[in-house]
Amino acid sequence: MILQLNCLKGKPAASTTHEVVDTLYSLLQEGRLEQEQFARMRVHLDWIQYGKNFRECVMITKVKGDPYRQPSPLEMYIDLRQLTPATLRAEILRAMTGEDSPAPGHDRVFLEDLRSFRESITWKFNNLYWHRLADWEEFTGRGYEQALPGGKSDANHPAAVADCVADFWTLLRDLESRKQLPEEIFVLEIGVGMGKRAGLWMDRFRALDEERGTKYYQRLKFLLGDYSLATLDRSRPAVKNHLNVCSFIVLDALNPMKSLGFLRHKILHIHLTNVYDNLPDEEFARRDGRLYSIQVRAYLPAPQAHRISEEFQIPAADIPKTVDRLLEGGPDYLVDRKRGVAFWQEIWRALRLEERLVHLEDLPDIVLPIGLHQEQLEEVLEEAPSDVRFHLSSGALESFQNTVPLLHPRGFLQVQDIFVTNFDDYRIGFHGPGKLDGSIVNWVNGALLREVGERAGYDLHFAPFHYRQGSRTSVLYSTQRE
Repeated sequence: MILQLNCLKGKPAASTTHEVVDTLYSLLQEGRLEQEQFARMRVHLDWIQYGKNFRECVMITKVKGDPYRQPSPLEMYIDLRQLTPATLRAEILRAMTGEDSPAPGHDRVFLEDLRSFRESITWKFNNLYWHRLADWEEFTGRGYEQALPGGKSDANHPAAVADCVADFWTLLRDLESRKQLPEEIFVLEIGVGMGKRAGLWMDRFRALDEERGTKYYQRLKFLLGDYSLATLDRSRPAVKNHLNVCSFIVLDALNPMKSLGFLRHKILHIHLTNVYDNLPDEEFARRDGRLYSIQVRAYLPAPQAHRISEEFQIPAADIPKTVDRLLEGGPDYLVDRKRGVAFWQEIWRALRLEERLVHLEDLPDIVLPIGLHQEQLEEVLEEAPSDVRFHLSSGALESFQNTVPLLHPRGFLQVQDIFVTNFDDYRIGFHGPGKLDGSIVNWVNGALLREVGERAGYDLHFAPFHYRQGSRTSVLYSTQRE
């Protein structure tokens, strides 16, 4: 058995580690755990910082039959944050054998079949949240930013915005001195939310422009892009003093070129905050030098499904069908909107993901993100730990590849997000997926992003967000290689 401590929580973690080992040895001695299972078991002790996530207290990641008939790893994940010593034994037995289930096959209500996380129904919930954000906020009585760590977004930090504006003004001045400054100065923000950062940015840019008498503001074309018109309408009040230079554009963050192809090579600055960590993603794992894809299946644990069934008077067997209709038609489907939002929130709170490892050679199609080939992935992994679980960051890589063609040759892309810049970091700490209210949050694989960026002709640099103490945000700054 291999025991891996993925977090550093001091004495509580140490004492819990002993309890886990003692419990597993006890089950082995009692014959509840076979020696062969024990020998190939990997026990991961995590501390999941997201209060809402997709894991039960103890989770087993299954392995699809190995094409070479070699012993496969038996992965057990234990969340120390959820764990209590009194329930440890019962939770391990439940995860391994399902002995506490009412009947075989009745311990879970499944909402889908096993598939790549990127194709999971969970992302339909994520899309519903962003398209019906106003309904969610009205029901909970709090805005999206209040769900973030610290209750506010790093995107709106005045000093960070001021520095960004100063860097941009310096670029414009340099272009002007070389007689290369375009007549129209295009700036794009993807994922504007309530528009607060865009308003702060334009306030500061206009003030600096007036202070230095450069008359750049009157040439500014500021593009605000987001999922839907409803979201963009919510951003208008924050930029009301700059509407004459603003354009509001519905776009898909995965492929901004669909909406903005006419601006190829014309945008001088593109900015995103907390967008990459909310794009469809999937996970891979390397075990003993072999590469696996992690498939998932969304489900509701039986106790939660029973509670929801009684509360909303929906037979448990009909919950999957009701969820499908919710995701297709929105919360209005359940008689009235208030009841629909309540059902939506209860399902999301209870939602969990079962996992299965599938060796890549056992998959008929390996769909990697644009700009990343399996040979490249294996090349990057040569310097990574031999046993590591990591995000592929499919959506982030795709978004990057479909965004940089919009940049002017001297333009720059700036992304504020939560990045893992070294594969070793995946072995210390939980990096998602987690839940923030109704949306998904995943750390972004900066190591893979850097590789894809370099092959696309861009230099990517990561710097800590030093404007707020304790912030986990990093700033990605990319420019085209000369």
